[in-house]
Amino acid sequence: MPGTVLLLAASPAGKGCLVDAASVLPVLAAVPPAVLSGTDTANVVELADPLEPQAVLTRLRAAAAAPGPLTVFVTGQLQLDRRQHLPHLALARTTPASLRYTALPWHWIREELRLRAPGTTTLLLDLHADPETWERLRTQPLDSGRNNAVYGRIAPPPGRRTVAVPAYMKAVATILRSGRRPPVEQLHQQALARLGSEAYADIVFSAPGVGVNVRGGPVDAGRRPDGDPHAVISALVAVGRHSEADALAATHEQAAAHAHGAGSEAALHWTEVRADLAMFAGDPVRSCRTWLAVAAARLSAGQAPDAPGVETAVDRAHHQWGRIADPAQARELGAALAELRARVPGRRQGALDHVHRQLRQLQTQS
Repeated sequence: MPGTVLLLAASPAGKGCLVDAASVLPVLAAVPPAVLSGTDTANVVELADPLEPQAVLTRLRAAAAAPGPLTVFVTGQLQLDRRQHLPHLALARTTPASLRYTALPWHWIREELRLRAPGTTTLLLDLHADPETWERLRTQPLDSGRNNAVYGRIAPPPGRRTVAVPAYMKAVATILRSGRRPPVEQLHQQALARLGSEAYADIVFSAPGVGVNVRGGPVDAGRRPDGDPHAVISALVAVGRHSEADALAATHEQAAAHAHGAGSEAALHWTEVRADLAMFAGDPVRSCRTWLAVAAARLSAGQAPDAPGVETAVDRAHHQWGRIADPAQARELGAALAELRARVPGRRQGALDHVHRQLRQLQTQS
């Protein structure tokens, strides 16, 4: 039975663009349809920077109704609508003010695929999140449907005035251009390996068959049920008032430490928020240093080296360390990172070796 492939790449035009999503389509289009699908034959539908969410829904609905295996490749950026705070895939005409009318609600994808037989649907995702969405994903994983196999990553917002590259999806396409499609789990792992330290801060999907296994930030045990300071912080970041956002987070960090202890989940949550805020502000030194402190605090509190909160902190410290331009600061923090990596190797092979290689290169610049 032939398969069906849907290639969807979308991002807003203009200054709201976080990722050059459509740049991956020529690479994917060069892959034979049967290789994209993993079947003997396949029909391919390509949507490049679509304008209307209803048009995308029509194509998605037709693909979901087709018999046989369905593979959906999605590249783009996630944003939240301001009323319901639901994630949307931004389209070409999307702006923050028009999001609810010009972007594709993510739950439309989940609902259209809901009635497909288990084991027949695979999603490969390369998504970037804006600051508000990234904060939400720390505690509320992206739901892509319980009967679908979901692989890929969500990357944090790129630096200011930077448009990211869909590196994960380009890696997938490059592997597939060899003419052979490995099992999707192997394809996913090979693509992550090609990204190296670039992907250490990402939320990663690796879910064969059922559900979504998101490896990202720890559960937010310290957030108040009403999440208001987080909304204020997100709003400050959105307009570039990074120092005010950090000062507000620091106030809550100090209050949580006073009430529950410096090593409590409540206090560490706010430390992690400040690490992310440093990243949003384009300060990888401060972000790396803060993530290292979080990892050390969790280990000192008796958490295991493979505990999700520990691994996440070290992975994100590693990611930010790779963005430090000053050799002296990179050497200083690299030594601390190497010590932690020896205890917390993480789930990506070669992470400690990568730190050692980079440190040797940095020594030649001294």
